[in-house]
Amino acid sequence: MITGSKELIRDINSTLVLETVINQGPISRANISKILGLTKATISAIVADLISRNLVEEIGCDNTDFGRKPILLSFQKKAGYVVSVDVGVDTISVMMTDLQGENCRLKQIKTPKLKNDILDALFQVIDSMKQDKETSPYGMVGISLGIHGVVHENQVSFTPYYDLKGYDLAGKLNEYYNTPVYLENEANLSVLGEKTFMHDYPNIANISVHSGIGLGLLINNELYTGYNGRAGEFGHTIIEIDGRECPCGNHGCLEQYVSERALLKEFAVKKGLESASFDILSAAYQEGDPDAAAIMDLFVKLMGILSNNVLNAYNPDIIIINSVFTIFFPQLTKRIEEALNSKMNSFVRIESSTLQDSSILLGGICVVIKNFLGIRSLNLSGKEIFE
Repeated sequence: MITGSKELIRDINSTLVLETVINQGPISRANISKILGLTKATISAIVADLISRNLVEEIGCDNTDFGRKPILLSFQKKAGYVVSVDVGVDTISVMMTDLQGENCRLKQIKTPKLKNDILDALFQVIDSMKQDKETSPYGMVGISLGIHGVVHENQVSFTPYYDLKGYDLAGKLNEYYNTPVYLENEANLSVLGEKTFMHDYPNIANISVHSGIGLGLLINNELYTGYNGRAGEFGHTIIEIDGRECPCGNHGCLEQYVSERALLKEFAVKKGLESASFDILSAAYQEGDPDAAAIMDLFVKLMGILSNNVLNAYNPDIIIINSVFTIFFPQLTKRIEEALNSKMNSFVRIESSTLQDSSILLGGICVVIKNFLGIRSLNLSGKEIFE
């Protein structure tokens, strides 16, 4: 039983009502009362307050065969808007949505090389997207940034492939827009996006394979980041003693062998090319090129090892692989699963992400919405993300 001051209990109950409307609406006051075990009078008072705050609206009557038709309540998703940014090594992606992760707008720009130029580019692209959103009651309620590196206490502490360490992105954006700004590791945001919009499991391991390799972990529905934000840095686990040099300072790190960057570089070397894109590798693989096949075999082998280690370390309900390799060649996911022949892995579900790169952006949307509304639970699976 929750005990405390009347104000605390009222705030807790108000949060529970709002969560119920968001996650299970449209819904009547009577059904909210049944679900939460609160009196109808309490529900009515809380709903009246939420309506006055432009967070809940009445949308009409439920279709019932008997008695008075109850009025349905819905979350006022257009009361404000959210900005989520994926600060990729090569591309910056910016998504703007309403408070239910819908009505999306997306823009992409090339990532500048210098940190000050990155900030200026963010100002420009966000300003260009927010002009027609100012009529909402709350306006922009927050900004999330997915960083391809380590984040701790809303600051960048390590980025291997661009220079943002110690640069106060959150502070500078907050000063300019006067709105909360949340920095988080991209793999952590990715697992939150998968949880909120696709896979409602309490324990999820999300492996992100991009310029590096990250692992987003949900344990008992809570994001696990470790002592100083470095949990899940599986890309920097060593698989070859005295192997390839890594920007982290070690040698032989996993991401120097099986990240997208490393695999494309390996393919370019095999073909005598200065560089190679995924499109070039993909076309060669579909044409039966043996060098391309060898790259795919290496991807399957090392991802199988990584998945095995994740399973034995964390025992998640599901492993989600977010990689252009498994997205374009889904059969690779099955091959990775088949490579797990240890007796320790008698049951495992491995899936390729269907959200793809948008999982990072959607995870950021989730972070901002939950912080703005003060709620803990947000389940938007089944919602139409793009309209």
